[in-house]
Amino acid sequence: MKRNSRSASTTAARRPTLNIDHLPLPYLEIDAQGIVTRANRAALTLHHPEQGDLIGRSGWDMLAIDEKDLSSASFLALMASGEEPPIVCRSIFDRSGRFRTYELHRSLIRKGRKKAAGVRMIGVDVTARKNALEEAQRTCQWLENAMQSVADAVILTDALGVIRSVNPAAERLSGWSANELTGMAIDEVLPVQARPRGGSVLDLQVMLELPCSGMATVMTREWRQVKVEISTSPIFDKNNGSVSGVAAILRRAESFV
Repeated sequence: MKRNSRSASTTAARRPTLNIDHLPLPYLEIDAQGIVTRANRAALTLHHPEQGDLIGRSGWDMLAIDEKDLSSASFLALMASGEEPPIVCRSIFDRSGRFRTYELHRSLIRKGRKKAAGVRMIGVDVTARKNALEEAQRTCQWLENAMQSVADAVILTDALGVIRSVNPAAERLSGWSANELTGMAIDEVLPVQARPRGGSVLDLQVMLELPCSGMATVMTREWRQVKVEISTSPIFDKNNGSVSGVAAILRRAESFV
């Protein structure tokens, strides 16, 4: 047993340590008190010089003020639990002179088999991705608000006729809620019989090919027939020009049983 133990110790001593300066992404090691104990060249290059030396500083000195308390409490809880940490995003003040969003991929530094002695982490700058996502969310919210403000019923489907979005006016017209309609085939929950002006029967294939308008009969949730004026237009993908669905606007003409 002693010989095996000595052999294992010798093997561990000869095992090469990771040369962190060769890593292309910023790498940090933080002890159990949150003090930076090790950093590679990429991390040192990103560190803002006005903040002084990176080694020996608290890991929370670089964070946005509103994130410091939550991050500190989360870190201390992690040290106490000894569980492997999840990926987190933090706003870090770097050499750019601004706070940028970094995705931190972390693992525990352990003392012995279980006791947590700190955290090692690699940071990935995801500021551009975060900004693009937030802009997309703002655009979606704006479009949703615009849809809700339209007095006529608006129904958006994909190229297979599956409903993707409706506005409140469409809910009132059909008797179905938006949650019930979304994801369902329009012919299944809201059958429409339509005939364009001067043309043949208006079906999904026709709607996918060109803008159309005419009169239609909609069957509501209560199996009531509602006569409407309908205008449809193909939805084109601006990136490749393909048709991705249909936008339909329905205006009540008269109701009958």
